[in-house]
Amino acid sequence: MALPQAKEDALRARIAGWELPRTGFSAGARADALARLSAAGLPGKRDEYWRYTDPAALTAAAPATAKVFDAGDEAPVFDAIDRVKIVFTDGIFDAEASDDLTLAGVSIERLAAVQADIHWARDLYGVLEARGQTPVSRPLAALNTAFATDGVLIRVTGRAAKPVSLIYNHKSETSDAILHNCVKLEAGAELTLLENGPAAARFNKVLEVEVADGARFHHIRAQGRDHERRAVTHIFARLGKEALFKSFTLTANGLLTRNEAVLELTGPDSMAHVAGAAVGDGAFLHDDTVFVTHAAERCESRQVFKKVLKNGATGVFQGKILVKPGAQKTDGYQISQSLLLDGDSQFLAKPELEIYADDVKCSHGSTSGAIDETALFYLRSRGVPLREAQSLLVLAFLAEAIGEIEDEAIAEDIRSRLEGWLSRHAG
Repeated sequence: MALPQAKEDALRARIAGWELPRTGFSAGARADALARLSAAGLPGKRDEYWRYTDPAALTAAAPATAKVFDAGDEAPVFDAIDRVKIVFTDGIFDAEASDDLTLAGVSIERLAAVQADIHWARDLYGVLEARGQTPVSRPLAALNTAFATDGVLIRVTGRAAKPVSLIYNHKSETSDAILHNCVKLEAGAELTLLENGPAAARFNKVLEVEVADGARFHHIRAQGRDHERRAVTHIFARLGKEALFKSFTLTANGLLTRNEAVLELTGPDSMAHVAGAAVGDGAFLHDDTVFVTHAAERCESRQVFKKVLKNGATGVFQGKILVKPGAQKTDGYQISQSLLLDGDSQFLAKPELEIYADDVKCSHGSTSGAIDETALFYLRSRGVPLREAQSLLVLAFLAEAIGEIEDEAIAEDIRSRLEGWLSRHAG
């Protein structure tokens, strides 16, 4: 079926003058992704999974200007952690700011630097993204696979001694960055991946993760704080037997952020947790869209998303758990909640369960409300000042999501960032 003329015109304008990067092993995946993109077209507000979030700013031919935020004396997130730093500025690799990419048990390469036709990433680049296009089309992910200019290729064969940290700096008010990262964990391997930074005026990122039998992958990212930035990110992950995948995202500010996660539990006794804490003030739209597929027995998944909204900010959650036939003893948990600090903000939620097995435990819940006046009165009656009492209750509300972070030092850093945000936006 031919694309509607409006979608065809929008796609042509978006990729006008672009050519597929000439990288050997990824050439086939890029061509396939372009074919998927050409068949689907760019998303529009009338598409089912974009009905709450207008993608116009993400699909426009050129990005809108985004002012670069000055953090002043505030230390960057994760700054106190011993890690291997890989820095991109407006989507371009910054060799001087990056560390040596040598880490025992871990192979790290840049996507743009690998020209070979035969490479381990050939079996991963674009593969999980293509699988994630069914049953829901994700054209911005296909756009990324086709045209990503750089990213990292990480292969983990043992237990990494320290985290790998991807830092995305933003310096140009009109930058338009597309990065694609691939992570492959061999059987029994373990890695913590950190990501932080606003990245660009407009940012499109894909992360594909293969977690083999018995491997463990921890992912923590902080998005912000340049308020005028716009971003769409995608995580595609596939888990083998007894594998562990855990991802947490902190989002503070930003005009538009769409985070998609598509997770497949294909081996028995695997576990996938994805969580997020978002805080927004004013012109802020934050969208978490998650699709978890249980395709094996005795697997566990958790989706925990909390949003704190004020002054007309908007939060969106679209989450689905699909349990395939034969995926008995599934344990699927999904919770999405918002705390509205005024009457102008809104939270839009679409939780879904689709179950084709009869011995499962699946639940979903979604709530939206204001600060508990009884709890607030209790704290005030014990001498706690109003703003401090409100901050304590907000942090308590976010605690379940932050609790998904296993590393307590990182979790404490995240809490301190949230306390800082609440202090700056008090009143």
